[in-house]
Amino acid sequence: MIKRRNSPFSFSAEDFDESMDSFGAFDPFRPGSSRREAASAQAGPSGPSAAGEDSAEEENRPPLELDLTNHFLIAMPSMLDPIFGGTVVYLCEHNHNGALGVVINKPTDMTMDVLFDRINLKLEIRPDTPDAMPELYRRPVMFGGPVQVERGFVLHSTSEKYSSTLQVTDDVALTTSKDVLEAVAHGNGPERVLITLGCSGWSPGQLEGEIGRNGWLTVKADPAIIFELPVEERFTAALALLGIDPVMLSGDAGRA
Repeated sequence: MIKRRNSPFSFSAEDFDESMDSFGAFDPFRPGSSRREAASAQAGPSGPSAAGEDSAEEENRPPLELDLTNHFLIAMPSMLDPIFGGTVVYLCEHNHNGALGVVINKPTDMTMDVLFDRINLKLEIRPDTPDAMPELYRRPVMFGGPVQVERGFVLHSTSEKYSSTLQVTDDVALTTSKDVLEAVAHGNGPERVLITLGCSGWSPGQLEGEIGRNGWLTVKADPAIIFELPVEERFTAALALLGIDPVMLSGDAGRA
């Protein structure tokens, strides 16, 4: 993985930034970037000329032999990494520059209502007791991966366009700007929402190498697993897309 950070993180309102440059060198939505430059770990030259050169180079490249955008990565038993063992990662981008995704089944101890409070968002509906809190706001915030762990990533069904949004499919998008959470807090946001702190990133060829070493199984993603199933059921449900029961797995199994 690239840019791994294991130190504890702090979280504040500024971590969901309104600007397009909030991610610095790892900004997957920086101006001038093509749609499939999301995993670039190094910021290239800036300006209209550089953006045009990058775009032309991207267009002239042959397509990837294996494009895993909108796929699940399911950790194999051989994945002994303490961060990724037992995880399911939803890949939002996979291109010549690498890959970008978020873990969807590793909850933090923070729920969405607590997050909204920390980033100074007032819920439109504030119940009298915690038990009366709408189910959406009681959902856990996920640990999305070891990259940019102080930043927020919002995976959601598509509806309105937000300031910093990457359209993954016709039905799923990834947003890093605070406006999507403002819409959710006001009751008019996307119907399906999963929030993560941090994301997962691979440099060019790195993910392919991990798959080749039987680190991951891959399967086309089902949005229902991301947004509808309880966290503890997502790993088993992702395996079921391949017709696999978890007890069938061993560290020596091949890839899908």
